[in-house]
Amino acid sequence: MAESLRDILEAAGRGFFPVADGGITVVPQHGERDAGVIAFTAHSVVFTDEEEGWVRGTLEALEALGCDPLAAAMNSRFLSALGERAGRTNDTIDVLLTGAPLPGRPEVALEEVAGPGHPRVVAAGRRRGGVRVWAADGGVLVLGRGVAGRLEVAVEVAEGARHRGLGRRLATAARRLAGGEPVWAQIAAGNARSLRAFQAAGYRPVGSEALFLRP
Repeated sequence: MAESLRDILEAAGRGFFPVADGGITVVPQHGERDAGVIAFTAHSVVFTDEEEGWVRGTLEALEALGCDPLAAAMNSRFLSALGERAGRTNDTIDVLLTGAPLPGRPEVALEEVAGPGHPRVVAAGRRRGGVRVWAADGGVLVLGRGVAGRLEVAVEVAEGARHRGLGRRLATAARRLAGGEPVWAQIAAGNARSLRAFQAAGYRPVGSEALFLRP
């Protein structure tokens, strides 16, 4: 039986990745909301409900034009073609990180914010389901179910609370609130401050991701 996107991500969350053979795996979307590309080391996964033949044919055409086969699935021309064909938009290519769950209680004081109308719940709801939000002094922590049901985290630190390690403590708190499963983070490659905070909190980069959503 072929692997599903959920199978691939669950394995990656445990540290087991697709074989670094330069290949492309094409799998159906887990749900209607999310389509995209994940590039692991020397192996890319395209998750889309578009025809697999179209995906592979488009990538082969790029390679014939001189595109590096290892980078073809993240090439801007392929991403543009995928978005146009699927009628979807992509904001950026993110670094994809995972953090193993941790025991114990968060070391930063958190208060869960109730209510579906909270601005952070509304903002996160476009990309995630089951969103929960916690407020801290100077920051916000968001957890929700994203791509293929994985548990995703986002943190926000107020300008006046930066450079004090709060981002790292919030990212670590997410691992303690995870209920025994890996936590995933998607961070824009240029957001060096956030990348440093998550790596300091024990998250490790596992690949890159271009996510397509309906406009």
